[in-house]
Formats: sequence, C-alpha cells, structure tokens
Amino acid sequence: MAQDRWSLRNIYLYLVCLITLIMVIVGTVGVVRGVVELAYPDPYAGGFGERPVDAKGEPAISEEEWELQQNLARESSRRYAILQLVGNGALVLIAGPLYVYHWRKIEVEHAEKPQSTPATGV
Repeated sequence: MAQDRWSLRNIYLYLVCLITLIMVIVGTVGVVRGVVELAYPDPYAGGFGERPVDAKGEPAISEEEWELQQNLARESSRRYAILQLVGNGALVLIAGPLYVYHWRKIEVEHAEKPQSTPATGV
C-alpha cells in the first residue's frame, strides 16, 4: 500500500502541486506588493531629490524641465508597478488552476483506492 502512495505518478503529481503552490504564493505576494506600490508610490521615484544647481548656485535646469523630469520619473515608476501587478496576476491565474487540477487528481486517486484493514486473525 505504501508503494502505491509513492508511485512515480503520485510523486509527479505531488511535485507539480508543490511547485504550482509556491508559484501561487509568490504571485500573490507580488500582486499585494504591486497594489501597495500603486496606492502608496515611492516619493523619490526619480531619485533626483532637490533641483540641481551649477557652480554659481544657479539652477542648472529650468523649472519646466525640472517638473517634466519629475513627472516622467513618477510615470515610469507607476508603469513599472502596473507591469509587475499584471505579471504576478497572470502567474496566479495560470498556476492556481494547475494546482487545483493536479490536487484533485491526487484526491480522486486516493479516494478510489480501497482502504485496507489489518487482519485481526480471528
């Protein structure tokens, strides 16, 4: 009976379940992180900090150029967060059903096998 439980087919099914379960967990963590990144973006997304100045202490770039750079940095950060969210969501949507399918195969095979009882010797 123990050999039936650890047949090559069952080992395959358990390994697929393990791998897809890990994928679902990693994808879910990524989705949560992406949602948080969109809701609470990094205030220093551009990494610029303060407006740069030249050697004389004058602004090195115009105010309009500075605002344009800051907006581009924020949009780039937002785009990256959305791409992460979509990628991790796809991971969950693909790995989740694969996990459920293989786990049900294990349950069905386990339920179909008759449970043997030890001989009582009566």
